[in-house]
Amino acid sequence: MTVLLAGLCTIDVVQRVAELPAPGEKVQSLSVDVAAGGPATNAAVAVAALGGRAVLLTVLGSHPLADLARADLAKCGVEVVDVAPDFAEPPALSAVAVRDRDGERTVVSRNAAHSPEFHGEPWAVADVSAVLVDGHHPALALGTARWARSRGIPVVLDAGSWKPVLDELLPLVDIAACSAHFHAPEPGLPERGVRTVITTAGPDPVRWRTAKESGEVPVPAVEARDTLGAGDVWHGALAYGVGRFELPELIRYANEVAAERVRHVGPRAWVGRMEAR
Repeated sequence: MTVLLAGLCTIDVVQRVAELPAPGEKVQSLSVDVAAGGPATNAAVAVAALGGRAVLLTVLGSHPLADLARADLAKCGVEVVDVAPDFAEPPALSAVAVRDRDGERTVVSRNAAHSPEFHGEPWAVADVSAVLVDGHHPALALGTARWARSRGIPVVLDAGSWKPVLDELLPLVDIAACSAHFHAPEPGLPERGVRTVITTAGPDPVRWRTAKESGEVPVPAVEARDTLGAGDVWHGALAYGVGRFELPELIRYANEVAAERVRHVGPRAWVGRMEAR
C-alpha cells in the first residue's frame, strides 16, 4: 500500500527542557534531537512506521543541511523524491522546545520562503492508494492533487492553516483534515467540493461531517510525554487508513496512532511501537 505525500520538509532541532524559557531567560536542555520535520514529512514517517510504502515529494536541494533530513528519512524507510535537487538555499528550519513534565512544546519555524521550479511529473508513482498534500509547495500540491483526481485516487489535505493555494486545491480534495484553528473564507469547504471535513482539537473529540452524516470520535486518554508532530502523525495514519477503514473507524484508527506517538519522548522513539498496527 503506497501513500504519496507532497509538501514541506524541515530540519527540526528539538531541545527538551524542564521548563519553557521566559523572554530573556537562558536554560539548559535535558536532551537534543535533530530530525526531519514538517507536516507531509512527519506524515510520511508515520505511514512507513505503520508498514506502508511512503513516497515523499518535497524540496531539499543541495545545501549540506539537507543531508541531515535525507539520512533521517532513509532510516525511517521513507522514499524521498527531491523535486529541486540543485536548489542551493538552506532547507526550512524549526527550533523546538519541549517541556519535560507534560510534553507541551513551542516552535519557532521558518517554512519554505519560496518554492523553486521543478520539471516533469514527480507524482507519477505506481500503485498509489492515497495522496496527502499540505499546501506548502503550491505547484507541487496542485500537480499532485490533479494527477490523483484524474486517476480516482483519494486526496487528503492537511489543513493546518489557510494558504492562498487552497482556493484552487480544495475542489480537488476528498478529505480535508483541519485543525481547530483553521478558518476558511466563504464559501465553506463542502461548498468548495470537499466531501468529508474532519476537525481535530488536541485531546478533545475529533469531529467529522459529510453531506449525509456527522459525528465525533473521542481521543484516547494517555499521559502525554511529547506532543511534537502528533497532528502530522495523525494525518499520516489517516492517509494510510483510507481504503482500509470507513468513517468513523478511520478517525478512531488515526487517534490511536497519534496517542501512541505522544506517549514517547523524542521525534522517533515512537516509531518502533507501530509494527503491530
